[in-house]
Amino acid sequence: MLIPRIITAVALLAVLLPALFAVSPEPFAAVTLLLIVAACWEWGRLNQMGSLPALGVGIAVGLGLAGGWWGQALADAIAPGWERALWLLVSTIWVLGSAALVRSGVSAWVPLARSFRLVLGWLLLAATWWAMARARTLGINFLLSLMVLVWAADVAAYFGGRAWGQRKLAAAISPGKTWAGAWSGAGAVLVLGIAWQRLDQTGLVDGASIFTILADRHLLIALIGVLFLVAMAVVGDLMESLVKRSAGVKDSSGLLPGHGGVLDRVDALLPVLPIGMMLVTV
Repeated sequence: MLIPRIITAVALLAVLLPALFAVSPEPFAAVTLLLIVAACWEWGRLNQMGSLPALGVGIAVGLGLAGGWWGQALADAIAPGWERALWLLVSTIWVLGSAALVRSGVSAWVPLARSFRLVLGWLLLAATWWAMARARTLGINFLLSLMVLVWAADVAAYFGGRAWGQRKLAAAISPGKTWAGAWSGAGAVLVLGIAWQRLDQTGLVDGASIFTILADRHLLIALIGVLFLVAMAVVGDLMESLVKRSAGVKDSSGLLPGHGGVLDRVDALLPVLPIGMMLVTV
């Protein structure tokens, strides 16, 4: 299992890194759009949709996003500030929806109409890609700071949970998650934020990170904002676990050998990217 996992990771990095560091944001937007199409396909299958219809919807979402990307200047002219409204709306859905679902568990998810679950998931996935692509236009450093925040929280939570975890965070949804792991992740990200601010001050990066942008407003805002993002990264992970548990599967798909599916790799990023954009633009 380790060898396929390594091969898949190397292959993904070989594609994603050149796209990320390209002069223009378009290569990264194009590569990640393919991943979102795959994620939309996985979402359909997780919600009892046939493979071909789910793929068709995924392609339609991808084409719609591509058209929107190329026509965003027109959208800005027709409705200035529409993106700020989008980030607020998506962030509100994530916060209120996840609070209700984490509290009630699978029993609250299954009774929802399948059409509602499908459309909601596809819309949130589309919003995640838009946030990712727009974050890239703000700078590689900004986008990386959001993504590394999630990864650092996840790694620290894993080791913190193994070392000190006893009290479960949401046992009915994800038995492996503990409060000790969540607090370990938060502590690691706060340390990361301090170090990243120092990096920003060197002038070696192409723009400010999420940590510096929030700290420039006020240190208290930075503290609350960063902890909020860490909490929502945990929520994203829990939400995917809830959906997989309701579907009776371990992975969202087998598209990424050794890693599961695309949703398994990006679940924690799904709320963090649009909420991160909300924090810096509203």
